[in-house]
Amino acid sequence: MRRRELLGGSIAALAMPAIITGARRAEAADENQLTIVSWGGSYQDAQSKAEFEPAAKALGITVKQQTYSGLAELRLRVKSGAGGWDVVSSGSGTAARAGKEGLLEKLDYSVIDAKSLISGTAQPYYIGNDVFSTVVGWSTKTFGKNGPQNWVDFWDVRKFPGSRAYRNNAMLEPALMADGVPMHEVYKVLSTEAGLKRAIDKMKQLKPHIAVWWSSGAQSAQLMKDGAVDMIAAWNGRLDAANKDGAACAYTYEQGLLDTDCFVIPKGTKKRDLAMRFIAEISKPKYQADLTKYITYGPTNEKAYDLTSIISPAYAAQLPSSPANTAKQLLIDDAWYMKYYQKAQAAYQDMITG
Repeated sequence: MRRRELLGGSIAALAMPAIITGARRAEAADENQLTIVSWGGSYQDAQSKAEFEPAAKALGITVKQQTYSGLAELRLRVKSGAGGWDVVSSGSGTAARAGKEGLLEKLDYSVIDAKSLISGTAQPYYIGNDVFSTVVGWSTKTFGKNGPQNWVDFWDVRKFPGSRAYRNNAMLEPALMADGVPMHEVYKVLSTEAGLKRAIDKMKQLKPHIAVWWSSGAQSAQLMKDGAVDMIAAWNGRLDAANKDGAACAYTYEQGLLDTDCFVIPKGTKKRDLAMRFIAEISKPKYQADLTKYITYGPTNEKAYDLTSIISPAYAAQLPSSPANTAKQLLIDDAWYMKYYQKAQAAYQDMITG
């Protein structure tokens, strides 16, 4: 019996170096892996092809991809100490709120070169990666080429009868523009009690005609692919992706909401330095130019437009961040969202459920 114990101990002792070596290899492998989190659907497919996988190859690392539903999920993960997320794709307004709540690591701009980025898109806690627009879209089977051309038309159920789809998170700027507020005064009006009530009341007018309150970009694209609604307020790149998949839809940049997708690093990640290097890599012009091959979102790195073999002048004119298109649109005010979003969201949800 004693001999068996000694023999077992000897075998265990012999095996121990291999176990330690294997553990160290696994640890080293884990150190060279990042978990990247985004929104799924055609958008994340585009990010993966143009940015995530090429950048991982350039840095000699691997990436593991996940999807998430938004700020609430990020907040829960960070506050619970669950960890596991290293780089997260986010809207700029969400990122601004998350930074204010202490959920994010500060970005190191000695590592990340932001000199060529559009002014205002490199912030302490987030960095813009692409520019997109929330636009008025419509089914060409229903309206042909002559669909609604602005938010006034979107609200006009007599001129444009049919079902609508609209976002389930507070999006009140279109309501005010539909009610006649000039684009440059929208946030001034929306910052008052009377302005918020005005926007909610305008939403209530349209509510009976909203068939779906969509919660993700993938869902909005699917609605148009399925012909489930006649018109939609949706992200331009998702509508283009839906068309590529057989949908029959069109959209206009007139009165669009110009916004920025960005990257953040969740507070407490053990891969902070590697995550910083990864963000620095995908912020380079080539990656952002390549992203436009898969989805029609414009680059934030202005040097990407110099790569005319990827972004021709004709194609640049179709992107939301081209000068001609930005002139037609309202730039999302992140400062307004940081200050008023929670109050607006509560009123918005009451409107949907009431």
